[in-house]
Amino acid sequence: MQKKSNITKKNNGNLLVLASAILWGSNGTAQALGASEAQPLVLGVLRILIGGLILCIPARLYSKSFPTFQPFGSIFLAAISAVIYQITFFSAVKLTGVSVGTIVGIGSSPIFAGIVAWLIRGEKPSVRWYFATLAGISGTTLVALSTNMDRVVLTGVFLALASGLSYAFLAVFMKNTFQKRSDTVAATGEIFLLGGLLMLPLLFRYDLSWIKQADGAATILYLGLVTGALAYYLFSKGLQSVTVATAGTLTLGEPLTAGILAVLVLGEQLNSKGWGGVLLLIFGLIILTAPGRKHNLK
Repeated sequence: MQKKSNITKKNNGNLLVLASAILWGSNGTAQALGASEAQPLVLGVLRILIGGLILCIPARLYSKSFPTFQPFGSIFLAAISAVIYQITFFSAVKLTGVSVGTIVGIGSSPIFAGIVAWLIRGEKPSVRWYFATLAGISGTTLVALSTNMDRVVLTGVFLALASGLSYAFLAVFMKNTFQKRSDTVAATGEIFLLGGLLMLPLLFRYDLSWIKQADGAATILYLGLVTGALAYYLFSKGLQSVTVATAGTLTLGEPLTAGILAVLVLGEQLNSKGWGGVLLLIFGLIILTAPGRKHNLK
């Protein structure tokens, strides 16, 4: 009975992490439809700052407690990882373009997540993870080859890889925090609130007048509430019952969603190679999220 309960929790956790990745996949479309003057790094700072504040509110309302930022070591390291991810990812996108920056950054995260979780937490990737990750990375590569690679800058590629690595560390330190905190939602809020506060000085370098415009305010609210607070709420809940390596592979749902939205909403085109990559990505995600009794390929 206990084994069946654990399998159910794991299946639910997979779906929650995948749902968060799908929401993250709408970031690019929201940015494209929003204020044209919006700077990507500013959007990243405000997204995690607003998301962190929103996630901290339930702790204040129900437990009457303020953020404790405990255990400080794990929360601080997770916040630093979130900061590094925002800076390296948005810098990579600026240098290489949205497609290449996103594909390299998110596409590399499953490998880094598996390695970092193994080294720090001793989580050995499962057989199912190897098959799903292989399919996912192959699909991501095909999508990348179907895009315009003229803007590829080596520095941007390294920054994108750094963003994938920092995401892996973020997931590991979040997982470590959850082992010591039962209020995982509040803990997640504290991580991103601290990360947002650390990045706050960067905002003074930019013109923020566009936030007063209707499309600018709408973009910030959507990113902060939906792809920030809601997405990280789902991610924190799912991460409790899945390994970091599995969570890393499930986030391949982000470029998959981004690609589909780009075609359906923004009118971009994918060739046959790109659609083949999309199918491989879907196949890899099905391998991980499909329910299983014994989980021989868990």
